Amino acid sequence: MRCPYCGHKKTRVIDTSHDTRGGTRRRRVCDGCQQRFSSYERPILATPMLIKRDGTREEYSREKLISGLWVACAKRPISTADVDRIVGEIEAELQQIGRSEVKSRYVGDLAIRKLKELDEVAYVRYAIVYLGLSDLESIRNEIDTLLGE
Repeated sequence: MRCPYCGHKKTRVIDTSHDTRGGTRRRRVCDGCQQRFSSYERPILATPMLIKRDGTREEYSREKLISGLWVACAKRPISTADVDRIVGEIEAELQQIGRSEVKSRYVGDLAIRKLKELDEVAYVRYAIVYLGLSDLESIRNEIDTLLGE
């Protein structure tokens, strides 16, 4: 692996750890500049194509999902690790269903359910866009439902 500091081609692994999703974190040291850095490896598993509402098909995009979640979580006490965990859990479920295509609504349902468990304000923000809550009455009904639980 190339050093991100000096570009030297030789680095050594000094520590390795594994996470629950099958990823591997490696602590490395550059043979050239002696700087230490971490690399993270995760397996690339096939995710299904998403079928949009209008019938078009789109490749699943991890970045697009993360972006949507961050918009909902803006200015909330939610860590990057929490968002990464949610995305990892969603990807794991997509891979476990074993289908080559799935409706985009399924991914949205997973995301909204996980946000509801994590942070109610982020959930409402996501729900406004995802569920198409276009007026104050529908937003109020969703908040009342949430408070009733």
